[in-house]
Amino acid sequence: MKLGGKVAVVTGAGSGIGAASAVRFAAEGARVICADINEAAAKKTAEAIEKAGGQALEVRADVTSAVDNQALVDQTLAAWNRLDIFYANAGVPQSPLPIESVDEATFDRIMAVNVKGVFLGIRAVVPVMKRQKSGVILVTGSTAGHRPRPGLQVYAGSKGMVASMAKGIALELAPHGIRVVTIAPVATETPMLPTFMGKTAVDAADREAFVKTVPMGRLNTPEDLANAALFLASDDAAMVTGTVFEVDGGRCI
Repeated sequence: MKLGGKVAVVTGAGSGIGAASAVRFAAEGARVICADINEAAAKKTAEAIEKAGGQALEVRADVTSAVDNQALVDQTLAAWNRLDIFYANAGVPQSPLPIESVDEATFDRIMAVNVKGVFLGIRAVVPVMKRQKSGVILVTGSTAGHRPRPGLQVYAGSKGMVASMAKGIALELAPHGIRVVTIAPVATETPMLPTFMGKTAVDAADREAFVKTVPMGRLNTPEDLANAALFLASDDAAMVTGTVFEVDGGRCI
């Protein structure tokens, strides 16, 4: 059990990468708080963990709210009295648009969830991890943060910003025994995928166009990211901090 005795909080745990990671963490012995703005979705993930013999609780949390982030930490401590792993995974996509067609509301929403949400979550968990003198903070970034696709300029900017912010926080927290790593996936089979393609559903032509950009010849699955997150959260990655860990099938070479 790579995470035996650990307590993990995963945001955006109701679907996709967050759900797969929560399930994977639990399978390796962690007790998991499944946080999502969609409480029903978070509950579904928690129930799947419990059905498999793990321990989990669902919590409704809007990551753009400082109050919700603090409440998430408080509920975690009330349940299990520690917090070892914080996976700031919640995010929103962007439909491809030329820059002159992107409205202010779209910009504000993407930055609020993808950047401010990460900042507020990390700010809330750091005091706990400092007291413990240990902890792992993971952030879902994107290959878009350093190799953008056309029309996704705001999303790419948000992911580039969190990767840079995570590096700075990693330097700050290293003396406290806390590691910080950004995970950068290529396009992944999640409910967000059609939005990135500007569609309501992914058709064969869309998929083929994206797959052609990945040297390994396929898109990520949520489980690919869950496996990476497990490694980075575990002691196997004890000397990994401040890096952007690409899970991209060679896309960024």
